[in-house]
Amino acid sequence: MATIETTYLGGLRTEATHLQSGTKIITDAPVDNNGKGEAFSPTDLLAASLGSCMMTIMGIAANTHGIDIDNTQCSITKIMAANPRRVAEVVVNFKFPKEYTDKEKKILEHAALTCPVHLSLGEDVKKTVDFGWGN
Repeated sequence: MATIETTYLGGLRTEATHLQSGTKIITDAPVDNNGKGEAFSPTDLLAASLGSCMMTIMGIAANTHGIDIDNTQCSITKIMAANPRRVAEVVVNFKFPKEYTDKEKKILEHAALTCPVHLSLGEDVKKTVDFGWGN
């Protein structure tokens, strides 16, 4: 059974519907690739998926180990390459709302770096992750 149905709306825009919830996501081609850039591009969603997946798996680990990560944020930078056009690197910079012990940091890092999206992106996509512990 399908998870998502996507419709091409024309003008380099798509609408993806999550079948279980009915939630919809619009994508547009980016300005640098003939699009309007009025919504996430498909490659933006790939980059966003990495950050969201990392935080989701950290959340599961945090719940298991009694670690509070509420209001944790991450900034994501997508770096494109040409010939062929592709995502070359995704940079994820975390900002945590509080200090953690070395043990908690290790738990959170392990969770993030073993999330399904991180493990699914091939070696040809560089994944640069800064947990910001030293900041």
